[in-house]
Amino acid sequence: MKRLAYLLGPLVGIGFILPAYAADLAIPRLRAAAPDRCAKFQIDPKASHPMRSVTLPPTGVCKPIIKNGLPLPDPSCSPGAVNPTLTVAVLTAQGFTTDCLRDKATSASKKELTYKWYKLAKPAHNSGQGMVCELDHIISLEIGGADTLENIWPQCGPSRAALNSRFFKQKDAVENFLADEVAANRMALADVQRGIAEDWTQFLPAARQAAAAKKKKKTH
Repeated sequence: MKRLAYLLGPLVGIGFILPAYAADLAIPRLRAAAPDRCAKFQIDPKASHPMRSVTLPPTGVCKPIIKNGLPLPDPSCSPGAVNPTLTVAVLTAQGFTTDCLRDKATSASKKELTYKWYKLAKPAHNSGQGMVCELDHIISLEIGGADTLENIWPQCGPSRAALNSRFFKQKDAVENFLADEVAANRMALADVQRGIAEDWTQFLPAARQAAAAKKKKKTH
């Protein structure tokens, strides 16, 4: 028995090693097979056309503008920018996602520079229910925004409000609404991009109404 165990031992070990080794070999193949969506849809993730020409980093302090009781980015620092390769056909194509765009033109660490521009402290714990700031794409990627610093600003607060009532969550609802409007051909992409860059709060009543209608439809 001891001799049999001695002979079988290495074989059993090989049996465990080979599947693990095969799995290791398979991982790079799976990663290599992952589609490059930007290449598939002929998107240049670094393309950017700012809504106005600005000097970055700014020479002065950036100050939010208040509209309808809500903060907007300072257009002299953060005017918004579009990616011209994100056409309506691309944005509404089956299989398109914004994954291949995020942090490609500008790294996450460089985006954090905008906190300094607006004289804001970067939150130490900024996730989950405790999230109080978002490095926001002024013109969201879903409606053709660029991933460049002209299109980024720190949208923060109010810290004591419920998560869904914080400013960036309210703007998320506007972005989703506008993306739906463009997809349904009810609004022109250029009008949506210009409008959200100038004043995202102007769309908030319509976005809330659309969200309420969707919720009501689901319950019936």
